[in-house]
This record gives sequence, structure tokens and C-alpha cells, in this order.
Amino acid sequence: MPLIPEQDFSSLFEPPPAQWGLRGDPYLWEAMRAALRGQALPASAEALEASIAERYLGLTGQALDLPDRLHVPAFAHGGMSSGMISPRFWRDTALPLLRARLAARGAG
Repeated sequence: MPLIPEQDFSSLFEPPPAQWGLRGDPYLWEAMRAALRGQALPASAEALEASIAERYLGLTGQALDLPDRLHVPAFAHGGMSSGMISPRFWRDTALPLLRARLAARGAG
């Protein structure tokens, strides 16, 4: 049975952030949203963070806790800095935003 939209993990990704870290971050955001579509909302903020960290590693090939920006060819769409991902954006902006959205739904 499909989840109702408000219970779908991917719904936390709407709307996207107003600002991004680097040029590849919007593409990673969309890839994360697509990868999490059809999964239930996490039961806690810790579960959300673990799931995002796991997906981040799977999509970028690097751990979220590494400090350096990285280049991911799958998210390169032209331009010198295309495909660059900011782990700092994900730790300092994206994760807090997703945690707040989860909490607003009474979970986490």
C-alpha cells in the first residue's frame, strides 16, 4: 500500500532550500529525494541523520563527515564548479532543515 504523501520520507525535501552550498548540491538534493521516495518518515532525528548519511555516501562515494568539498561527475552539468558538493552545506543547512521538517510533523 503506498504511503500518503505526508508520511513519505521524500516529502521532507519539498520545498528545496532557498540557498545552496555549491553547484552540485541541488542535483544531490534531488537524487536524495528520489532515492527516499516511497520510504516512511524516520521515527527520530537520529534515524533521519543516519539515513541521509548513508544515502550521501552511496550517491557521492564519500562520508558526510569529511571536511573537503568533492566533485561528483553525475551531478556535473557544465561549468567550472559544476558537480561540486559541499559537505558543510549538508551538515549545517540541509540536515537541520530536514530535522526541523520532521519535527514539525510530530516525528523526530
